[in-house]
Amino acid sequence: MQTIAELILLVTQLYIWVLIASAVLSWLLAFNVLNAHNRFVYTLSEFLYRITEPALRPIRRYVPLIGGIDISPIILVLILVFLQRLIVNNLY
Repeated sequence: MQTIAELILLVTQLYIWVLIASAVLSWLLAFNVLNAHNRFVYTLSEFLYRITEPALRPIRRYVPLIGGIDISPIILVLILVFLQRLIVNNLY
């Protein structure tokens, strides 16, 4: 059981990093630091969008934009950190 819990912790930690990468990439694209017509950038942004959007979509339905800023990734990271802490507390 401990191995499964550790695997869940690892997967959630990796997903948090994917969420952060997705947010940073979206900012870089929004401020024209990266060219969206570049094939690698486009492929990476499409991959990150497809990985993160299913988890972010339900949060975006209930949380509006605050000053034009999407805070749904922050909320999802907080939920995942809470889940990690819950698992760690029940594991040890």
